[in-house]
Amino acid sequence: MFSKVIVKKPCKNIIKGITSANLGLPDYAEALKQHQNYVEALKKCGLEVIIMEADENHPDSTFIEDTALLTPFCAIIMRPGAKSRISETESVTDFLKDHFENIKTISEPGTIEAGDIMMVGSHYYIGISERTNETGADQLIGILSKYGMTGSKVKLNKILHLKTGLSYLENNHLVISGEFLNHKEFEKFNQIQIEAEESYAANCIWVNDTVIVPAGFPKSKKAIEQTGYMTSVVDVSEFQKLDGGLSCLSLRF
Repeated sequence: MFSKVIVKKPCKNIIKGITSANLGLPDYAEALKQHQNYVEALKKCGLEVIIMEADENHPDSTFIEDTALLTPFCAIIMRPGAKSRISETESVTDFLKDHFENIKTISEPGTIEAGDIMMVGSHYYIGISERTNETGADQLIGILSKYGMTGSKVKLNKILHLKTGLSYLENNHLVISGEFLNHKEFEKFNQIQIEAEESYAANCIWVNDTVIVPAGFPKSKKAIEQTGYMTSVVDVSEFQKLDGGLSCLSLRF
């Protein structure tokens, strides 16, 4: 169960964020509204929401998930694979000092973004992608092992981040789509399969027995509900324009 969550407000320069989505530029005012609705949904799940102010020097900084991995034993500062995002970790590191005694870091030449990391109990699946390399993954596994946790690597072929196509919902339930559907690594899970036309909905988040899902994907919402979960729907279409999803917008702990 989570008790707290850290989010970071979108900045006006969000329109300059990295994207391959071809969905047009995000609308800043609408992004602010959607972000606030996201915050309210997290509060309804019983979380204390801790808000970092916007950072105009980093257009993608609202996607705070990529900057750190928060475990029960330590916070691990990532080293983003997108060069324009590397220095985002500085303000996040300073902020986390008030919440974590143990803070570890990934160092050069390792690159890793936490959008490529999926926690299942004390095990962490790590996607090897354009943003996360083998060196970064190996460093992370080394840190995890010092605290009795484990990690394994999963090669990505098509998608940006591991959690673009996977979301663990606890109790052995795994939302799964695309290239992972026939992946041997995930055969042991009770799979909630997401159809190709709703693939964006594969990025959802479990928060204290409620699953927050993106608006506009009714088949996926129904499939999750049929597994027994309550759902909360949040429109994050402005963030979708920047390849971002629900998990990208927060650090939950």
